[in-house]
Amino acid sequence: MVYVASALGGTGWAKLMALAIALSVIAATGTGIALTSRIIYGMASYRTLPPLLGQVSARFKTPAVASVVVGALIIAATWVYILATSAQAIFGEVVSLAGLLAAAFYILTALATIAYYRRRVFSNVLDAVTLGILPLAAAGFLGWIIVKSVQNEPASQRWSLAGIVAVGVIVMGYARFALRSEFFQTPRESARREP
Repeated sequence: MVYVASALGGTGWAKLMALAIALSVIAATGTGIALTSRIIYGMASYRTLPPLLGQVSARFKTPAVASVVVGALIIAATWVYILATSAQAIFGEVVSLAGLLAAAFYILTALATIAYYRRRVFSNVLDAVTLGILPLAAAGFLGWIIVKSVQNEPASQRWSLAGIVAVGVIVMGYARFALRSEFFQTPRESARREP
């Protein structure tokens, strides 16, 4: 974009474009930290993460501990990626990895829908389609995309994905067995639909 701005308007426009891109990256990073820290705060409020992460700063009225932890993790992950590869490769891997994780999230959501509404799936045709067939088809399609995508990814991205999954399983086990989160006590299925 800087090259295009330079070609179209000279060095002044190129500098302005570089500044706009830098400000955009800073804003996106800040938004990512704020959003992620609030997700972590919400999870800590339900005791699926350590309660320390659910503390709110009396002065700023924000989840300060979660914000600092998220910021530190982003900085650490960025340095690991920078030391391991080039900036261009980092961008491509992060985008690809985020897409794979989003697809995995939607697979789990579809499977959870089927499990939660399992009593209603066979109650009528509409429920069979919306609560059974469509979520299962979506999970299968996204699973196929993940398998095909992972086969073509470099080893570093596969290891990153494996590390994220491993950390997720460890945190889930900690929340279930050490924190004894109430989240794991929610009903496992919906009530039957009244005729």
